[in-house]
Parts: sequence; C-alpha cells; structure tokens
Amino acid sequence: MKSKWFHLKGSVIELRQKGNSIRSIERSLKIPRSTLSGWLKNVVLTQKQQLKLKRNWIRALGKARKQAAIWHNKQKQLRLKIAKEQALATLAKINANDTSLVELALAMLYLGEGSKKSGTAIGNTDPLILKFFINALRVVYEFDVSRIKCELHLRADQDILKTKRFWAKELNIPISSFTSVSIDKRTVGSPTYPTYNGVCILQCGNIAVQRRLVYLSILFCEKFSREWAVSSAGRASD
Repeated sequence: MKSKWFHLKGSVIELRQKGNSIRSIERSLKIPRSTLSGWLKNVVLTQKQQLKLKRNWIRALGKARKQAAIWHNKQKQLRLKIAKEQALATLAKINANDTSLVELALAMLYLGEGSKKSGTAIGNTDPLILKFFINALRVVYEFDVSRIKCELHLRADQDILKTKRFWAKELNIPISSFTSVSIDKRTVGSPTYPTYNGVCILQCGNIAVQRRLVYLSILFCEKFSREWAVSSAGRASD
C-alpha cells in the first residue's frame, strides 16, 4: 500500500539532491522521518551534493547556536533581574542607622579581606568595597579618616600619578595620603586591562579596631553556626 505522501517522493529526492537535510524536508513537507528514510536510503549523492549538504548543515548549526546564545542570554538577564529584586527586598528591611548591623557587616568584610596582622588594614581592587569600609569606620567608630594612609600595588605599565588620582577621587581621600607605591616587576611587557587600577591598601593603624572586628566576625560565625546546628539536630530528632 502506497503512503499518502507517495506523490511527493520525487520532490523529496530532488530536495535531498539539492543539499537539504532529512530534518528540513520533514519540517517543510510534513512527512514522517521514517517514510523519508525509506525513500532516501538508496539515494546516492555526488561529492558535490555531499559537500553542499555539509555546508547547509554547518550553516544551520551556526544559526541554531546563535539562537541558543540569544535565548540563554535572555534567561540570564531574567535571572539577574530576579536576583536584584530579591536583594532590594532584603535591603528594604534593613535600617541603615542600626550601627550594630553596620558593624557586623564591616566585621564580616574584614574577616574575608582585612589584615590579621598588626594594625587595621584592608586591600582591594574594587573602590566600592573600600568606600564602604571607610564610611563604616566613620559611622560606627567615628574614625578620623584623615589618619588613613594608602598604598598602591601596580603593574609595570601603569601610570602612577594617574592611578593615584583615580583612587583619591573614588575614595574621597587627599592624594597626599598615598604614601607608598610598589610595582610588580613580573608584569613587565604584559599589558594591563584598561579597567584595572591596581590594588589599593588602606592602612588605618589602631590595632583596637582590628581586634574588635576580628573577634566580632569569628564569634558571630561560631555562635550562629552552633545555634543552627542544635536547631537542625532538634528538628531531625522530632
């Protein structure tokens, strides 16, 4: 018994010989792939036809990848939007005038980024991190920010004065506070990304602040890790 698509068999073979894939023929003529495979299994393609088929396949693959990249980018932007909205919702619950909360945030930042040696010091490549650190010191401890001394760790091809001006403007600190600059000689001959402005280290002295921040961060982690562990064990035994 002939299939209801038999009258299209000639067109199918012609399309195949023109370099169309079985999938594209299936999609355009609405013929089941099993039927197409049966019709085309004995169709021999010339080298030229095979080359054209391969080129069409490569072109279709490139188009599919481009469409997939666009889709994934849209999905990523959606996830980023959701994450930002969730973050804003959390921030809306926080009282910026609660110095205990600000001090805790400062302590957790210091635990990860601050110096644990003598004196209070922190270094970073991100001006936002250091701006928060300076402002939090001022708000929580009424710290005299004019006492802060800055060190820069730069790559060999970076302009020292230009970089000093960048950090001075970003942190609202006098350029005279930048007392030390070190150059990484290992970077000679290696170009620096335009957006990289080196590492800025803030030396604040005052060992008492460092000790308080370190103790607060460690004790906070220990206290709540212990309490959460007990709470979790209690639920497990219920």
